Amino acid sequence: MAVKLRLRRMGKKKQPVYKLVAADSRSPRDGKFIEAIGLYNPKTDPATVDIKEERAMYWLGVGAQPTDTVKNILSHQGIILKHELMKQGLNEEQIAVKLEEWNKLKEANLAAASHKKAEKAKAKKVAAEKPEKSDSEGEV
Repeated sequence: MAVKLRLRRMGKKKQPVYKLVAADSRSPRDGKFIEAIGLYNPKTDPATVDIKEERAMYWLGVGAQPTDTVKNILSHQGIILKHELMKQGLNEEQIAVKLEEWNKLKEANLAAASHKKAEKAKAKKVAAEKPEKSDSEGEV
């Protein structure tokens, strides 16, 4: 039986909330699943992600294949990195150090992105306030 880690859609119409589940790859998207390991709500800002890390690590360890979206979610949480480090045979101390470095780098990138976004918004505001010359004013 091939097991996949994938999203199961729930919630009301136009208001999706997803459960992260381990399911047989032959079962339908919203059908039978083996275990629910997390929750993902893309409608909040920022998106809410609540994952049982221990169970996700278990399923990755026994060979469950995550879908692309689930792999992205797990990557943002650092679970894929931790799994890769464990596969390399590193001990808990080394894994903790690497994850701390990764978290610092992630925070720095997030700060840089928000700074760029603020500069762009400021430049856009200045450009909107600047009166544009019409063609008739420049010519005599």
